[in-house]
This record gives sequence, C-alpha cells and structure tokens, in this order.
Amino acid sequence: MSDFTKNNMATPYFQIFTGEVPSTQDLARESIKDLPVVVIAPSQARGRGRAGAGWENAPRALAVSAAWRPDQDDRRPFSLMAGVAAVRSLPVAIDLKWPNDLLIGGVKVGGILVEQSGGVAVAGMGLNLFWPDPAEGIGAIHDSDPGDEAHRAIGALWAATFFELERSAGWSADEYRRSCATLGQEITWEPNGRGIAAGIDDDGSLLVETSAGVEAIHAGAVRHVRG
Repeated sequence: MSDFTKNNMATPYFQIFTGEVPSTQDLARESIKDLPVVVIAPSQARGRGRAGAGWENAPRALAVSAAWRPDQDDRRPFSLMAGVAAVRSLPVAIDLKWPNDLLIGGVKVGGILVEQSGGVAVAGMGLNLFWPDPAEGIGAIHDSDPGDEAHRAIGALWAATFFELERSAGWSADEYRRSCATLGQEITWEPNGRGIAAGIDDDGSLLVETSAGVEAIHAGAVRHVRG
C-alpha cells in the first residue's frame, strides 16, 4: 500500500511512502512526471549498490530515492551532494567514504547510489537503522530499535535536504571535505592503483598522491588500507 503526499517546498515534489518494494530507485524513476518524486520504504527486495552490487537489508532499515530532471549542463557530483545531505540530516554523526559510503567509526552503515539516463537522475540512500547481529564490517546508526516508523522521518528529511542542495549554487564541497574519512588514508583502487588520498577537487574527483605524482580518480570504488 502506498501513501502519496505532495511536499510544498519552493520546488515541490511528490513523496511516496510504501512498504517493501523491489527497488526504490526503479519506482522513483517510473513515477516521475511533471514534478520530482521521492520514494521512501522500510526495505527493498532487489536493492542494488554501485555497479549493480546487491544490497542486504538490515532488520530495521531505510531505502529512499529522489528522482528529478537536472539541467543537461549540470555536472555537479550528485553522489557527493547526497552524502552531504546525509551528514546534515541523519540523527547521528557520520563520516563519508569517497565516493558513496556512509560510516560510523569506520564501519559501513549505509550507501549512496546515483543513476542517470534519459534526462532523469535518481539519487538513492540505503541506511541500516538497527541491526542486532550484523555481518562483519557492517553496522547501523542506532543501538536499539527505533520503531517501524523511523524510516519515514529520516527519509523525508534526507530528501528535503538533498533537493535544497540541488537547488543551490555549487555543491558544498568544503562541507564534504570536512566529513570525508578517505582523506589522509592510504588507499587502493582497481586495477593496481595505490596512494594517499590528499584532496577532493572542485569537480568531486579524489586527488591521490602516488609514486608517479598526483592522480585524479573520477569514479569507482576505493579501499582504505588498514594499518
């Protein structure tokens, strides 16, 4: 069962509150017409991460996706903007692992996914709200169960914050840098890259000091090298 509401902001959008769905990303894309659309659900059966990787739901979770039609000349890093929206809107302090992971104490509690095609962009966030027995390296933002309605408030606040950023000039690069746990870390990336993450460029790329000089990484997964 779905609950459709219209958000009366400066740039209005429709919110769809629903139960488990195959994918909030797909439903948001399918539902967009004249206005942007936000889909908020407690879980998704076929959620996906970067490069099509599967997404495992926590017992208490949030899946939220925002679909809109960006200007065709807008080249801002929407995935990093979605991370800034998470820092601003979540009820706990989080760190950002470039380009799309949400961390608490170095443990992943959520992730960001942005997909664009056919003039439509969809920014999504998957977040573990409570997970009493998670797999190694995975956590949640709450130590106790926040209840079965918590995902609604958090998802709606994240979406409103993201659209506020999307309507603003720039993309709050300095704010992202302050929350980025990747900076200063030794990292590796495919196929055989290795270096020290030294900065975030104004276009959102990760600047890495390597033995051959500074290299800019524009997309893809990086791994923090554990000491």
